[in-house]
Amino acid sequence: MGQDIDDLPKNAANFTALTPLWFLDRAALAHPDKTSLLHGSLRYTWRDTYNRCRRLASSLSKHSIGLGSTVAVIAPNVPALYEAHFGIPMAGAVLNAVNIRLNASTIGFLLGHSLAAVVMVDQEYFGLAEEALKIWAEKSRSFKPPLLIVIGDKNCDPNGLKYALGRGAIEYEKFLEAGDPEFAWKPPEDEWQSISLGYTSGTTASPKGVVLHHRGAYIMAMSNPIIWGMNDRPVYLWTLPMFHCNGWCFPWTLAAICATSICLRQVKAKEIYSAIAKHGVTHFCAAPVVLNSIVNAPPEETILPLPHTVHVMTAGAAPPPSVLLSMAEKGFRVTHTYGLSETYGPSTVCVWKPEWDSLPPVTQARLNARQGVRYVGLECVDVVNPKTMLPVPADGTTIGEIVFRGNVVMKGYLKNPKANEEAFANGWYHSGDLAVKHQDGYIEIKDRAKDIIISGGENISSVEVENALYLHPAIFEVSVVARPDERWGESPCAFVTLKPNVDKSDEQRLAEDIITFCKSKLPAYWVPKSVIFGPLPKTATGKIQKHLLRAKAKEMGPVRNSKL
Repeated sequence: MGQDIDDLPKNAANFTALTPLWFLDRAALAHPDKTSLLHGSLRYTWRDTYNRCRRLASSLSKHSIGLGSTVAVIAPNVPALYEAHFGIPMAGAVLNAVNIRLNASTIGFLLGHSLAAVVMVDQEYFGLAEEALKIWAEKSRSFKPPLLIVIGDKNCDPNGLKYALGRGAIEYEKFLEAGDPEFAWKPPEDEWQSISLGYTSGTTASPKGVVLHHRGAYIMAMSNPIIWGMNDRPVYLWTLPMFHCNGWCFPWTLAAICATSICLRQVKAKEIYSAIAKHGVTHFCAAPVVLNSIVNAPPEETILPLPHTVHVMTAGAAPPPSVLLSMAEKGFRVTHTYGLSETYGPSTVCVWKPEWDSLPPVTQARLNARQGVRYVGLECVDVVNPKTMLPVPADGTTIGEIVFRGNVVMKGYLKNPKANEEAFANGWYHSGDLAVKHQDGYIEIKDRAKDIIISGGENISSVEVENALYLHPAIFEVSVVARPDERWGESPCAFVTLKPNVDKSDEQRLAEDIITFCKSKLPAYWVPKSVIFGPLPKTATGKIQKHLLRAKAKEMGPVRNSKL
């Protein structure tokens, strides 16, 4: 081992733990009167937001909430949830932003698993929180009721707030009033200290708790505006839930660049177009399912042409090229990223290349649908053979698993050593996503390991079959899974949701038309042998629950005498 050129030590003047909390202090200093948050008739400046976050931290500290404590927040995208991203860690505690679409049983599990010392809940979801707390109490031998705080919202029925207060909850604004706006919060001594806890979608009975640290949150928050080319005056629309991987770290990013947030309680295409026109929204993040609703919105709910360029970051699932094409045609500039809760949100990006500008729009959309290259804040991502851990060749056909290594990989799963051992095997975080690597180094997801279809010994990418199906003019949403097949072992089965204006009276004819359409787009053995119509089951984060569709396909029995 060699030595550095010096023996100079770290000291208080030249080294401090990285944390995104300082971004808010700077925003209040640089732009104290600039709008930080808009929510209905509410308007806060960066001075207001900093004071409110310090009040929150102060009040939590007065209740002995600090290092080692978890504070759960059950709320949609409202100012209190944004403030929680700063106020809770300013007190030294860990934020657990809870998915409001989960059922009471699951929320009860994660409140108990994390030993939540405080539960902050939006008035609309107070009944859900009560039920979850009851379940936790019934299943725990040492249940200690958490401090219960209700977040009021003038946009909601006031009876909900009255009910919560009658049940003994503390009103959020009253809780803040008890705090000191000049509270002298302290940054973490160690940047490895946990800043947030988020639970995976919960397709199993026990979702895993993903623990993130201050260092990773800082690095990801700084990476976002670099990747997206954001200046210091964006207007950001909260279409992405802040409970979904801390809004991909954008609460901290927006403070770093002193941007303005527009809060949305409910995400609908009409509200998105309205916010663009009314507030001059320049940026928003959304999963492909939201993009699909935007491009398929009825004319009366849209505002086209757009008054200005609107930048969209999408991730959460592989977006169909057809949806990317439709977004581009409507004037949205889409940046395609990929990541997981375990990697602080987006950790790869399909970097747009200047030479793509002259290509046909269809080709551009196909190239932009790839997952791309690593984020600026991530050290390593690769596609490897999971058995040998050797990188796959960059030939665009050899499939391997996407693995990560770097400072924006989670600390681990809370209280789950077995899952951590599996996730971090061989010194890499294993995503479970199967992909190829192209000659230009860009990666492209082909499937989840458990979603690959094996027909006659050949692998079929359900994602590529879905991309072809999305080109059909009648299809709104689609998911392809394996169905038992007497001859080939498995064959593709397509579950389809049709667009609202499609005549659904003759499903047999529609199924035949879709299969014929696929024959013109795909290899013969990739063509779905069965098409099932109806709504698609989804997780609380909007992801299609393929395990339920696989079970349904299995219950249907094998395809008889399937032919290529």
